[in-house]
Amino acid sequence: MNALHSKRTALALVILGGVVLSGCQLPTFGAYRGETSQGQDAFKLYQGFFITGIFVFLLVFVLIIWSVLRYRRRGDEVPRQVQYHTVFEIFYTVVPLIMVLVLFAFTVITENEVTAIPPGKVDITVTGFQWGWRFYYPQTGKTVIGETTETPQMVVPTGQSVAITLVSADVIHGFYVPEFNYSEYALPGVTNRFNFTVLRSGTYRGQCTQLCGLYHSLMFFSVRSVSPGQFQAWVHTGVGTTHPTISKEKAQIAANGPGE
Repeated sequence: MNALHSKRTALALVILGGVVLSGCQLPTFGAYRGETSQGQDAFKLYQGFFITGIFVFLLVFVLIIWSVLRYRRRGDEVPRQVQYHTVFEIFYTVVPLIMVLVLFAFTVITENEVTAIPPGKVDITVTGFQWGWRFYYPQTGKTVIGETTETPQMVVPTGQSVAITLVSADVIHGFYVPEFNYSEYALPGVTNRFNFTVLRSGTYRGQCTQLCGLYHSLMFFSVRSVSPGQFQAWVHTGVGTTHPTISKEKAQIAANGPGE
């Protein structure tokens, strides 16, 4: 009776896995779908890895249950020993190798797409400093600065490529927007560049991901994506102004980054 119950449980798990994986829309598996074209590429790669992991788990689980039931002890007689099953050994060697190579190929393709740096429609120099952010738009001279509880906001046009130049004015910071599925270091003396294209208008939270000092936990920012027309109106309004609450000393430190 227990053996029959175990077989039914294994069969139910296999059927359930098939239903989940064959649904109209694949689950997110706890990740963001990506609000940028690059973020969606990263999400699809994550989905592929997760689904492959589920498939391997189910296959191994079913084989374990099958072997336990099929070869459970039935008496004191030693079962017939079978060794060197060539076909089976080739199968469990070649198939995992093919899976790894396929996943590696998709990883390389996705990384090349995500890290490609085409000319941006909009250029923004982002400077991280203790404990805030400075967003400088070299094409117009527009500057936004904020620190700790005065969360600064980067405004970008929806559907257009944004080229980011990321630097640090003091220590290591981490530029991270969860819904973009992307994180990049802001390193002292190093200039990092990347692009993103926001697909939908909205406001997306960002934060520093590297422990950078006393007020690291308050080092937030946001990215607001608006229509190209709204962006042009915003970027030409109050050109050259900075966040009114930041101290002159901090503004000077943030201004040490390249871009002007």
